[in-house]
Amino acid sequence: MIEKKEIYRPRRSALYMPAANPRALEKARTLDADVLIFDLEDSVAPEAKHEGRDHLAAAMLQGGYDPREIVIRINHLTTPWGVDDLAMAARLQPAAVLVPKVNGAADLVPIREALPAEIAIWAMIETPHSLFNLMEIAGAGLGLSCLIMGTNDLVKEMCGEHMAGRANLISALSLAVWAARAQDLTILDGVYNAIDDAEGFAAECAQGVAFGFDGKTLIHPSQLLEANRLFAPSAEAVAQARDVIDAFNAPENQGKGVLRVNGQMAELLHRDTALRLVALDTAIRERQ
Repeated sequence: MIEKKEIYRPRRSALYMPAANPRALEKARTLDADVLIFDLEDSVAPEAKHEGRDHLAAAMLQGGYDPREIVIRINHLTTPWGVDDLAMAARLQPAAVLVPKVNGAADLVPIREALPAEIAIWAMIETPHSLFNLMEIAGAGLGLSCLIMGTNDLVKEMCGEHMAGRANLISALSLAVWAARAQDLTILDGVYNAIDDAEGFAAECAQGVAFGFDGKTLIHPSQLLEANRLFAPSAEAVAQARDVIDAFNAPENQGKGVLRVNGQMAELLHRDTALRLVALDTAIRERQ
């Protein structure tokens, strides 16, 4: 039932860290993030791109980031920095390279050609073309394993404004999740900009969980604790899931498609959901 173990690697929290900030790169070694996205793109000013690349190379060679998953976001290949970013990433061997401004599957081909096979590709969904080409991008293969919503860029590209509850992004968020699920990819929600608004952040995390996102991209370490909590299954949910699995595995229930478990109806689809939830809970516990 659970054939792709990689999906169950915890990615509840994915924290962007500016590569041009040595103090941030040092602090990242102490943070309880499932994923660290070392950013060479949006958070690094043009005049600091080369310096940022040097800082990042030195930090990664020093190491000390385990068990966190390391991802490098490069600049687009059409910029003056993208090709050199990609070459450096190939040498540093992160878990994945995050590609910005992906419009279609063709944008991922030169990335794949430049990287060793063991380095995965992650893709930002943040342009109008990316939304209309979601299934093409998600089904590109090429070692693509994760989609990330670039919600700030999407609002900018639609010439819109940020709305309460992200009402103007609902269709984009939902379709992206469907595309990821169709291809067994991980998908991470976009960032929440109001760092000091803990209540709003929690509400948006809860919305992301309800949509089916695997985790959330973050812009500040203060958001880590809540993201890790909300994108992890609760103890009550895990206990119910284990009971559902045990019930369907019981000899007297073999061949049955519907059971009553702790006063709730459970079908085979609920067993499959339970298997996924327990696998995620196990992966989180193993990481800790």
